Amino acid sequence: MNTPAHLIFGMAAFAKRDQPKVTAAALAGALIPDLSLYLMAGVSLFVLQIDPNVVFGKLYFSDAWQAVFRVDNSSVVWGVLLAIALWRRTVWGIALTGAALLHIGSDFPLHHDDGRAHFWPLTSWIFESPVSYWDRGHHARIVAPIEITLSLLFCLVLFRRLRSVWERALVVSLGLAEVAPGFIWLFVFAR
Repeated sequence: MNTPAHLIFGMAAFAKRDQPKVTAAALAGALIPDLSLYLMAGVSLFVLQIDPNVVFGKLYFSDAWQAVFRVDNSSVVWGVLLAIALWRRTVWGIALTGAALLHIGSDFPLHHDDGRAHFWPLTSWIFESPVSYWDRGHHARIVAPIEITLSLLFCLVLFRRLRSVWERALVVSLGLAEVAPGFIWLFVFAR
């Protein structure tokens, strides 16, 4: 899924009214599995001036980048962290780890040839789904509208649940970012 959708889904599942620490933890947990990609791709594209085709065609699949993705996208690692949060009964920890697991679980069936090793350190196996959230050759024309629709519905839920101006502004911003991925990718690939 697109990162804004992950953030919306994570907040819809775990954000709590009048508990900004829990809401922030849900947001962070939903972001962390994609954060390394943004950092590595951002440095490669904008600091090192590496061609986007090299970044997303070679570096993304390199052993070094995949080693990072194995850790931050591991359902095993996040599952252990969730067990600790449940044991300690920390609501913000449950929101953080639960949102990360929701992110990983929703990515698992939606990556055709660009998936991640979600079961590391038990295995480095990567599921190759017949469905992709972005690849039109693998049903993105069906998946994308469903993702956008669900995201906007969850934005409405969040807008009603969350009360502060900043939280509502964030929800609106995420909704706009979700419906405009074409503009985001145009910015990323425009050189």
